[in-house]
Amino acid sequence: MALPEEIITSRRVPRLGPYSQAVRAGNFVFTAGQAGIDPATGLSAGPTFEAQARQAFANLRAVLEDAGTGLHRVVKVTCFVADADAFSKLNELFTEFFPGSPPVRSTPVVALPKGLLFSIDAIAVVE
Repeated sequence: MALPEEIITSRRVPRLGPYSQAVRAGNFVFTAGQAGIDPATGLSAGPTFEAQARQAFANLRAVLEDAGTGLHRVVKVTCFVADADAFSKLNELFTEFFPGSPPVRSTPVVALPKGLLFSIDAIAVVE
């Protein structure tokens, strides 16, 4: 039996290509990677890992909220980083955005498009 699916589109967060920002399937929401793109300009939120990562977390929060859930309901994330030296800053931000019981995390080091330094996708439970 197939799960009912709903495509979620957030007008608050820019997309970098032709993909769904999130899909709700049953009681779960699966998000696409959210980069540190400033919704006001459509450009990178800044030249630093921290600036881009903070914006990416804010973008993820917005997409999750538009899907009917939030960061507090995230069970799994994949954080894509362009530089392995950013791990300590990522750990600081992770405890800020996921206080208490953090979700499971994978963090591959990859090349990201458009000079981006960070992207995050998530799986969350719908309340």
